[in-house]
Formats: sequence, C-alpha cells, structure tokens
Amino acid sequence: MLDTPIPDFSLPATNGTTFSRAAQAGKVIVIYFYPKDSTPGCTTQGQNFRDLHDQFVAANAVILGISRDSLKSHENFKAKQAFPFELGSDADEAVCNLFGVIKQKMMYGKQCRGIERSTFVIDSHGVLRREWRGVKVPGHVQEVLDFVKTL
Repeated sequence: MLDTPIPDFSLPATNGTTFSRAAQAGKVIVIYFYPKDSTPGCTTQGQNFRDLHDQFVAANAVILGISRDSLKSHENFKAKQAFPFELGSDADEAVCNLFGVIKQKMMYGKQCRGIERSTFVIDSHGVLRREWRGVKVPGHVQEVLDFVKTL
C-alpha cells in the first residue's frame, strides 16, 4: 500500500462536515484510527494531536481522527477535549477496511473485532507515504509530525 495513491473516500465528520480525501488536494493528510472515544489511550492520543496541531497546520497538514463511534459520541469527545480537528464516524467500517485496520483483539480476556490503533500519512498528491500500525501512544504524535515535516 505504501507509495500508492489512496482512492477517494468520504465519511461523515464532526461539525456537520463530510471529510473526503479529494477535498484535501494539495494538503498532507494525517489519519489516525483509534478504538473508542473517551478511553484513556484514545484521549491521550487525541490530546497529543491537539497540542501539536498548530505545527501540523504550519506543515500544510490536516488531521482526521477516525473510529466507529457515532457522530454524537464524536461531538461530545471533541468538545470535551477541545480538539481543533474533525473526527470521522466510520460506523460501516468502509474506511477502516480501505486501510485494513480492523483486527481480532483481546479485550478483558475475550476475542473481539476492533480497530488497531494506526496512523497514516498521505502526501499532497494523494499518495500514502507512511503508516504506523499497532501504535503505542507515548511519543507517537511527535514522530508523525517529524515525518510530515520531511514532505
């Protein structure tokens, strides 16, 4: 998948918007997939993107967080954490499947299907340039920013 164009996709996002890859032409897109709104790791990850958001914008990047949560859940999470970027709701898993982030995971000793925490950077021409899968939150957002600055 690396170094290949990402097909256009769209999904409903916070603030009554629809996020589409094509509408971001000319910008670097940072998409981070996360398991669930308002859980500890996902909250910390979102806060890290929030805290470095101005530097991403300065590097011509747009950030989009995606999970399977509802738009209502996303709106509450975004407002509570003051995220300056949109969250996309992928309830039908179409975008999750495009990026292959749905995995069998262990949750409290039980097998379940869920989103593997992953981040993707798409360059200003719509080409996937970097992916991180099975992300550990500490230090990750800075690593993503450092990569975006090289594009």
